[in-house]
Amino acid sequence: MTGTRQVHQEEDRQVPRYERYDFAPRRSRYAVVVPVINEGERLRAQLRRMHDCGHGLDVLIADGGSTDGSLSEGFLAAHGVRSVLVKSGPGRLSAQLRMAFAATLADGYHGVITLDGNGKDGVEAIARFRARLDQGYDYVQGSRFVAGGAAVNTPWSRYLGIRLVHAPMLSAGGRTWYTDTTNGFRGHSARLLADPRVGVFRDVFDAYELLAYLPVRAARLGLRVCEVPVTRAYPTGTVPTKIKGWSGNLDLLAVAARAATGRYDPARTPSTGEVPGRRTA
Repeated sequence: MTGTRQVHQEEDRQVPRYERYDFAPRRSRYAVVVPVINEGERLRAQLRRMHDCGHGLDVLIADGGSTDGSLSEGFLAAHGVRSVLVKSGPGRLSAQLRMAFAATLADGYHGVITLDGNGKDGVEAIARFRARLDQGYDYVQGSRFVAGGAAVNTPWSRYLGIRLVHAPMLSAGGRTWYTDTTNGFRGHSARLLADPRVGVFRDVFDAYELLAYLPVRAARLGLRVCEVPVTRAYPTGTVPTKIKGWSGNLDLLAVAARAATGRYDPARTPSTGEVPGRRTA
């Protein structure tokens, strides 16, 4: 890539080392972050749809180390991508999100909308997340199961796991009702991401932990949370997912159980209530 290149390594927060390539200046109040790794034509088709829907927000790609050639600068710049963040430090999806959240907070965005880069999400819903963030919500969960949402070709094992186990478990932990808690289409206020009581920037968040932790923690802290309808469509044939087999699904449920029972909550010092290792003003 030949865009403006920067190498980032933060010392005061646990954020993986990454390289950043900027193709344009910041132009919007919120950022749309797309975490990817080797999504190929699925990502490119999604970026075309995002560009065509005219959502008007800056797009940042949070790359976990793609090697498939899908992130060519010319294509990205032509389809409205402002920046590519390439993680070189350790970690998987949650590490990519920590990287992206750190970058967007440093840029001064007021909130971040995330969605997967595998082409399953109806990108027209970006406007709904923006509207909820404008209304002062801190955590906005996309759901295919609420009125106005659509679940297309959802595998039965995935449907039952979400509806009967994962969503009820996190709903109980957060003491609020969620219906689609594995869905990565979400909105986050900068206030939520910067809150030391949330403690997003910790290495304990490596794989899928942040996806389970944030809806629980936001609700338990009394921050404003809601769901908005989205479409999530699975193609026929092979399902594009990084969660493989029974072991992957059991790991996902174990993470949900830990999130629901407060295992990822940040520790606090007895005297001040501050999160250790975090600087204060």
